Amino acid sequence: MKKFVVCFGLLLLGRVGYAQLKTTPVCGVFEVNVLKGTVNNVMPNFTAGEIKKKLPCFTGEEPEGKDSKCNGAVFYKDRDVSFYTYRKYVVIGATFKGKTNIPVLGTKRNSLFNKLGNPQLKDPKWDAYQTQYGCLILYYDAQNKVNRIIMSTKSTDEIDLCQ
Repeated sequence: MKKFVVCFGLLLLGRVGYAQLKTTPVCGVFEVNVLKGTVNNVMPNFTAGEIKKKLPCFTGEEPEGKDSKCNGAVFYKDRDVSFYTYRKYVVIGATFKGKTNIPVLGTKRNSLFNKLGNPQLKDPKWDAYQTQYGCLILYYDAQNKVNRIIMSTKSTDEIDLCQ
């Protein structure tokens, strides 16, 4: 009887010990390809499940549905990247620390013509470019430098940004 209790105790202790070990998801450096509209080869039209599978280090999420503010999102707040899954776009913020194939953040307005061409739509605060994958929107700060990037698989006529 004594051996049984000791064996059972050790077995129970072994299971509890394994339950405490959890790994931290690792994503590595985020690489934004402005010309393809991807972040680490993840497109804005991927589902939340597909995004979280390819980039498991997310810091928050919003479920899709009418009750949520933006109808679904996956956030990487420590990297200043947000995927809006229902609306099919991704936002790269001013504090993004990853890599881009074209240096866009912090670049002066009108200096990207040779890479992106003419914008399809212009506003004092942003420019929107039609792309192969949908559209690219660049927002500008008071010094007319890019401080936010939006890439969407929808066209400039279809995109619906969450405010």
